[in-house]
Amino acid sequence: MSNHVHDVHEPAPTWRSGTAPGIFPSVGHGIALFRRPLEFLNSLSAYGDLVEIRLGPMRAWVVCHPRLVHEMLRDTRTFDKGGPLYERLRALMGDGVVTCPHGDHRRQRRLLQPAFRPSRVAGLTEALGEEAESVCGAWRAGREVDVSAAMMALTTGAISRVLLSDSLDAARAAEVRDCLAGIVHGLFVRTVVPVDALFRVPLPANRRYRDAVARLHRLVDAAIAERRAGEPRDDLLGTLLAAADAGEHGVTPGEVHDQLVSLLLTGSESPSLGLSSAFGLLARHPEAERELHAEVDSVLAGRTLPTSADLPRLPYTRAVISETLRHSPPGWLFTRSTTREVEFGGRRLPRGTTVVYSPYLLHHAPSSFPDPERFRPERWLSGEHTDQPYGAMVPFSAGSRKCLGDSFAMAQSTVAVATIARRWRLRHPPGPVAPVRPAVTLGPRSLRMICEPRGDGLGRRSWGAGDNLVDHT
Repeated sequence: MSNHVHDVHEPAPTWRSGTAPGIFPSVGHGIALFRRPLEFLNSLSAYGDLVEIRLGPMRAWVVCHPRLVHEMLRDTRTFDKGGPLYERLRALMGDGVVTCPHGDHRRQRRLLQPAFRPSRVAGLTEALGEEAESVCGAWRAGREVDVSAAMMALTTGAISRVLLSDSLDAARAAEVRDCLAGIVHGLFVRTVVPVDALFRVPLPANRRYRDAVARLHRLVDAAIAERRAGEPRDDLLGTLLAAADAGEHGVTPGEVHDQLVSLLLTGSESPSLGLSSAFGLLARHPEAERELHAEVDSVLAGRTLPTSADLPRLPYTRAVISETLRHSPPGWLFTRSTTREVEFGGRRLPRGTTVVYSPYLLHHAPSSFPDPERFRPERWLSGEHTDQPYGAMVPFSAGSRKCLGDSFAMAQSTVAVATIARRWRLRHPPGPVAPVRPAVTLGPRSLRMICEPRGDGLGRRSWGAGDNLVDHT
């Protein structure tokens, strides 16, 4: 690993032409990060392992080497959650487990982790399959479906079962999904252009964002109030309320609210984008799709829903998920803030420095993943990328603040892909596939595809009058 660092006082030549004179002159690299974020990030490795950029009036250091990223993520006392992203997220989520400072994280994680233990996740397999079946059961052959909306419905339903049992009816679940869509749209702009005055202007976009945040908080408050008035339930809300009522683990009523908001947002948005990306990529890679179909047809012979015992028998399906997370990681950009002066990557960083790392940048480094733009699930079948202590694959972060729901997310995604692929093939409509535009998360938010029945002998063709089977190869 090179110790070379680089101070990018000006964008590379590719980026110089994008900013008109006199318009937000202090934004600097924020304009490049906003306009062409993935290309901009991938250009930074050429400057070294640690590269300084400017975001508005602020400077930040981007970590471009996996060893440095792991060094940072394992030292959570020095590199605490902070920077523009987490400042915006704390305004939305409070100090839940996703955004809380280092000093309170262990307590919160110990309280929440039991809800995501492997044994608990295994017990949810049937419910996860039911959520997948519910979104694809009404599809009809040859019809165009909104895959993004369907996957958001699936993941919102799944995380709601973990957090709230069945407390969210269909109408409120739909409102939660609408709120989350409005929130993630506004968060990215607030992160890469950290000029607060811009977001206090009463523009329609700012009003929509504030309205979405307010509605989500009201929905969560209503769910908490209803549970307090009803019967105790064996879910995460029940655990939080019991701890708050007993004065245990330092849980306050405010924390109950913050945890639900945090986990609803992170447990629905990112997994839904990952699933949408998976189906979009499979449709463009027919060999991978055929291999997936062969596996699910063999494992689920005569059945439509997988069981917990089936999950270890679906290695290719899991490889599809892993390769999707490598190729198009929903969590693509994160920030940390130094709590003390520290020597890092050959540079002395003062206290309060914003440090940025990007799973997308790491996952697309040719030195770690040859031919990184290619979608190749077989990368993950040989085990070559699974045992590296400083591996570049970090879709769920690393260290003590690794996502507590990583096992749940992988199980949910595996069950969803297997369940849907058992019945349907999804095809892109004619014409070019629109490139994905990152927001605070990465993935297609308006992916529409043609659904075709697999015709696998399960009697699932669902032909209706006027249906047309369209083959878009």
